[in-house]
Amino acid sequence: MIVGIDASNLRAGGGVTHLVELLRACDPRAHGFSQVIVWGGHSTLSQLEARSWLEPRPLSVLDRGLIHRLLWQRFTLSKLARAAACDVLFVPGGSYSGGFRPIVTMSRNLLPFEWRELRRFGWSLMTVKLCLLRFSQTRTLRRAEGVIFLTDYAYRVLMPVLGMTKGETVIIPHGINDRFTRSPRAQAPLDRYSVEQPLRLLYVSIIDVYKHQWRVIEAVAQLRAQGLPVVIELVGPAYPPALRKLEDAMDRWDPGGEFATYSGAVSHTLLHEKYAGSDICVFASSCENMPNILLEGMASGLPIACARRGPMPEVLGDAGVYFDPERPADIARALRELIDSPSLRVELARRSFDRVQMFSWSRCARETFGFLARVAGRRS
Repeated sequence: MIVGIDASNLRAGGGVTHLVELLRACDPRAHGFSQVIVWGGHSTLSQLEARSWLEPRPLSVLDRGLIHRLLWQRFTLSKLARAAACDVLFVPGGSYSGGFRPIVTMSRNLLPFEWRELRRFGWSLMTVKLCLLRFSQTRTLRRAEGVIFLTDYAYRVLMPVLGMTKGETVIIPHGINDRFTRSPRAQAPLDRYSVEQPLRLLYVSIIDVYKHQWRVIEAVAQLRAQGLPVVIELVGPAYPPALRKLEDAMDRWDPGGEFATYSGAVSHTLLHEKYAGSDICVFASSCENMPNILLEGMASGLPIACARRGPMPEVLGDAGVYFDPERPADIARALRELIDSPSLRVELARRSFDRVQMFSWSRCARETFGFLARVAGRRS
């Protein structure tokens, strides 16, 4: 059998990471596939590691804008997949308008499906984009012969929207790269920290309206007002309206630049160094499908303060201190619980490190290709 993969809309971020890690960890031959063909842009496919069974097919049209990629997917991809004798087409981007069958797709983005979160964008081009994604992804998910959900939470949110689906559904979580793995370390009491050697908080994520970074800044300002020697670094690319909110918060709560640093985007290949240099991980997102950043913090052996929203409790379990991400005082309360108790930091870091072991790319790859083979087999 042959599996084709449509990577036409995987350009950066979690989608590319998933593709790279999936193909690095999988053994398609164990599931009856002799070849994996991937269509995508040159930048995306250049990140794939060489394998005897893997055939990347980069196309210049897929380096161009969205309209060109959509037209290629609608009118050309099906012909290419049939000519390559593909037995199943995997569409991890979540939207597909072509005529090839069978297809397996994934639900990767919950923003279009959670109105409370979508409304945070107000009257904007982003709102229009998310509404269009809701339409295209709903259509694809309903018509696909196989649908992969990343968490039980995502399944529960989407199924009432989708109603009946044509194909089989399965829950397959992502994994975590080994470079993030760092055993939990000893935790120092609060009196060991000072202005010169502060306790370091880290929040890795895109700066966005549902990530609440500006509220985290206010929470840390409250801790500083209580005399705690804490600083925070924020890492990630930025959605401009949310970046303005963050900058306003930093100007208000830290005008002298004493405790809050925004470092911008950092290459995913270097992120593990940021975790290694921090003491506590903060994750204040209110909308996630599969919180990969939370997995990174867990694997890095850090104690975690986390939003009690979405799939975060499903992933982190009892291994973190939770807060309401829209209430700075509650964020500060959760952080103070960790800061005041080195024994709690040790215990929660150990629990989260143990828990993250269930999330592996080898498991993800094995279950994904097993599912692809099952769907392909039904059409034989």
